[in-house]
Amino acid sequence: MLRKFFGLLIAMIIATTGLMAQDVQLRELVNGQRYKIKGVIVSKEDDNTFIVRDSVGIDSRVVVAPNASIRHNALFGGDRYPPASLVRGLNLEVEGRGDASGNLAATRIRFDRSNLQTAQSIDTRVAPAEERLTAAEQNAQRISGQIDELMAISNAARGGAQAAQETADAAVAGVNATNQRISALDEYVVQSSATVNFRVNSAVLSPEARAQLDEVAAAAMTLRGFVIEVTGFASSEGSPQRNKELSDRRAQAVKDYLIQTHNIPLRRFGTSYGYGILQPVADNSTREGREANRRVEVKLLVSRGLNQNVEVRQMTNDDDND
Repeated sequence: MLRKFFGLLIAMIIATTGLMAQDVQLRELVNGQRYKIKGVIVSKEDDNTFIVRDSVGIDSRVVVAPNASIRHNALFGGDRYPPASLVRGLNLEVEGRGDASGNLAATRIRFDRSNLQTAQSIDTRVAPAEERLTAAEQNAQRISGQIDELMAISNAARGGAQAAQETADAAVAGVNATNQRISALDEYVVQSSATVNFRVNSAVLSPEARAQLDEVAAAAMTLRGFVIEVTGFASSEGSPQRNKELSDRRAQAVKDYLIQTHNIPLRRFGTSYGYGILQPVADNSTREGREANRRVEVKLLVSRGLNQNVEVRQMTNDDDND
């Protein structure tokens, strides 16, 4: 009876530690052939090497060339970035050629600056959580070894069954504590994002904007532990105070639509704020730039603990937001 109990306990520990394991299968690229890959960074091996997963779930190893051009998308060029600034969760486009090892030697990398800022912010919170998970896995392995030792002692010393049972109970308590720590992780990553635009001095959703929000709602209902973040913005026409109020109304219009049309619960909404003319994505001196700045950004975030295989993706056409 005691042996069955210990066997069940070991199975519990293996299941707990195996939950975080991920199998990675990499695509072998043809040496010298040119490639353009769009996807999300799912892991980093060092500052210059990372894994990109495309929209159909295929992974490719990317090695950043010394002279690679790394910039964010912009109307008139963009700031240069070092390879170390690229983090997990970043949605990007990589161009280059296959090398002799089957990797992609990247010479051109492009991404959205706001997506980079969000991914970097999330990564600073995810990294400590992963360190805690690694410690939990090591602790579970140590407990498993102790249980094996206790089984041998129990078989050799028949009179020590009660002491072995007490030690096993302590081991179960340790496993339960590990499970609670894993379940309590509240790290969130961006699953998808959308940008809806508005007319001058308007907070009324267009048919195109409603269609984009319908996609956000449909994606959200397939997830567990999701949160929706809504932020409003305005172009530079008018006074700063009026634009601040207008950006608040635009953000509220998006929330109202998701709540009233798709019955998204209030508890699913995180931070909502109107930035007014702050954080423009384009030049306010041009008509096209002002049109791009009259917007609301919607980010769908998911709990990393409840959704293991998350992928950052843009639900709208990036070219329409440049």
